[in-house]
Order: sequence, then C-alpha cells, then structure tokens
Amino acid sequence: MRTHIVWDWNGTLLSDMPAVLGASNAALGLMGIAPMTLEEYRAQYEIPIPRFYERLLGRAPSQAEWLAADDAFHVKYVELFPSCGLTPGAEELLGGWVAAGRSQSLLSMYAHEQLVPVVDGFGLTRHFVRVDGRRGAAGGRKAAELAVHLEALGGEIDRGRTVLIGDAADDALAALEHGIKAVLYTGGSHTREKLVHLGVPVVDSLAEAVAVAEELSR
Repeated sequence: MRTHIVWDWNGTLLSDMPAVLGASNAALGLMGIAPMTLEEYRAQYEIPIPRFYERLLGRAPSQAEWLAADDAFHVKYVELFPSCGLTPGAEELLGGWVAAGRSQSLLSMYAHEQLVPVVDGFGLTRHFVRVDGRRGAAGGRKAAELAVHLEALGGEIDRGRTVLIGDAADDALAALEHGIKAVLYTGGSHTREKLVHLGVPVVDSLAEAVAVAEELSR
C-alpha cells in the first residue's frame, strides 16, 4: 500500500482563522473577556476548548457558560464563513496526491452534518476516500474521532504508512495515540512555538507537509 494522508480541515485545508478569531471573540465576549488579536489567540488556544476558556477566565467555565459560548461561536462562524477560502495550493495538492495513485481522507472536529456540504461546495469530496466530521460533543479532543475514522478506513490503509496533517497540537497527540505519524502546519490555530516540542515535523506550507508525509512513510 502507498502513503495515506488524513487531512485536518479548519486551519489546514481551509484558511479560516479570521472567521475563527471573530467567532471566538464573540464567545469570549459573553464571559467578559476582551477581544483578542490573532497572534494572542494562536498563542493561547488549546484543546479541549473549555481549558482554553479556563486559562483566560482564571476559572473553569460553568456548563451554562460553555454552552452559551459554544452557541455564540457557531452563530458568528456561520456569519463569517463566506469570507473563508482554501489554503493556497490545497486543491492542487489534493488532486496531485490522487493522480499519483495515493489515497487521502478528511477528518474534522467541525460537526459532520455541516462539514460534508461545505467540503462538497468547494468541489473537494472527489479527492477523498472518506470524509468525517465530529459526531460527538463539541470542544473535545480528536483522538476518539480519529479512532472511529481509522477503523472505518480499515484495510484500505496501512497505518504504518498513514500520516495526519493538521495545525493543532491535538492533531499530533491524536495521531501518536493511534500509532500513525503526524505533520503540523504553522498557518492555523497554533504558533510554531506551541508545536515544536511535540516531537513531530512542523512545516510552514501544505506543500512541505505533503513532502514530509511521503518521506515519513518510506
């Protein structure tokens, strides 16, 4: 079998950090937290998301606060989404990977019922053997969703030659937990400084990520 890539969506294939920042500031505003700049957000953000709020609040948010903030985030994100586009070069990389006879899938923590039409709207569904969004509760880690995704791929992939490409520390932690490799892209939710200590390759472009993924699986 040849190399398989599991792609992350938000902040990786989709360049949506301005929308994420606007939505996050809407959520944080409900808790009395002043708006953050993009660099402040990228330096502070972590998963699980309630822990991100806890860091900023100085205490754990109540269940009511978390639910209200999560709702506010998604309402604002949907409003800002039309301004989002694919990360430069993403579509060409996806097409080239398939043309070379390799496989790839998509796993996002964006809700499944919202993710599928969005990916289809960008004309990308044809590039993936599987597209999965989050089916569980919002705000959690990716490891559980990745377990289901890999199980569904089954014999279509060799886990020893599978690489997850994402933009968050949680992407790498999930990949390592399930015995696959990871490459992290610095153009999304985390600064480079928050990624380099994880022991996986960190790159500044998706083209680099794909090249490193292929090298890792040899």
